[in-house]
Amino acid sequence: MASDLITVVLIDTCYCGHGLLGFFLNFISVMAFLRIREMQTPNNFFIFNLAVADLSLNINGLVAAYASYLRYWPFGSEGCQMHGFQGMVSILAGISFLAAIAWDRYHQYCTKQKMFWSTSVTISTIIWILAVFWAALPLPAIGWGIFDFEPMKTCCTLDYTQGDRSYITYMLSITVLYLAFPVMVLQSSYNAIYAYFKKTHRFKFNTGLPLKALLFCWGPYVLMCTYACFENVNLVSPKLRMVLPVLAKTSPIFHAVLYAFGNEFYRGGVWQFLTGQKSGDKKK
Repeated sequence: MASDLITVVLIDTCYCGHGLLGFFLNFISVMAFLRIREMQTPNNFFIFNLAVADLSLNINGLVAAYASYLRYWPFGSEGCQMHGFQGMVSILAGISFLAAIAWDRYHQYCTKQKMFWSTSVTISTIIWILAVFWAALPLPAIGWGIFDFEPMKTCCTLDYTQGDRSYITYMLSITVLYLAFPVMVLQSSYNAIYAYFKKTHRFKFNTGLPLKALLFCWGPYVLMCTYACFENVNLVSPKLRMVLPVLAKTSPIFHAVLYAFGNEFYRGGVWQFLTGQKSGDKKK
């Protein structure tokens, strides 16, 4: 019992800690884009939308942390459904914008094609609409999959314990669309960018980190959810089932560091927003 209590306290602390840190970093990214005119470009618009999605996921995690400290879910069954829906929208949109940024970077560095506002806004709108559509399917009105409590009963997500046909078809569909396909886009885009950097002998960023960060955060959790399509996931340790969502929801921190603070076209605006001084970074 003591070890279980320690585990719960550690998970509570992690939820709260990375939720607050991710919220702070992504809030700065969002506000910098809105306040610094030089940052408002079609390319940076993708990073801005990624920060918005991650900010939403941080809020989702902080709600879970609050409920976890209370040791019960205080928002009722409807609140559970909305919490699951909001979290799913944030996740699906965030992963989609990772692919959009990779595709955009490929054109920035390899084809030198200019991104127009019409293209950036259209792609971003489609990403958000599709994220809302796929996240709405498990709601009771449709019922393809279902949102329910995670093992600690203090936050809500897609219920992977069902293992029925509805869950299996929904889970496999979003795994293909929102993990396998983005992974292909990231891998092909960053491989091409790496080849370009190698040819020009100018490595402007680590092209391997974006894909590694995606797989590190979401790979284990998706693997567990996919395992639940074929086996009884209740046989998996409850502690492991509690830890994997916490690991997945550290993704906003990695995204802020890699795509905003680590981006040559974005971090200068962040610095100007924080200090009021323009940096020597190249603006786009």
